[in-house]
Amino acid sequence: MDKKNALRAGAVAAGTTLMMLLMSSPALALTRDDGDDPGPGLSAIETVGLYVVLPIVLFLVIAGLVMVLDKSDRPRSAHK
Repeated sequence: MDKKNALRAGAVAAGTTLMMLLMSSPALALTRDDGDDPGPGLSAIETVGLYVVLPIVLFLVIAGLVMVLDKSDRPRSAHK
């Protein structure tokens, strides 16, 4: 019985993915809209910096601020 459920779930997931791919037409991205004025593209280094390095740095800054500004009164004991 588990095999049938797994097969059914896989078929539903594959069908859903296929429908999503068919419904999103990337060919429409080639058609320019009126008033469309794109700026210059990003280089590979700028792209990596913007979408990889910057989120990691922001996460580390926020995590550091949370740890530094933690005002809880619980004692800091070492794990045994």
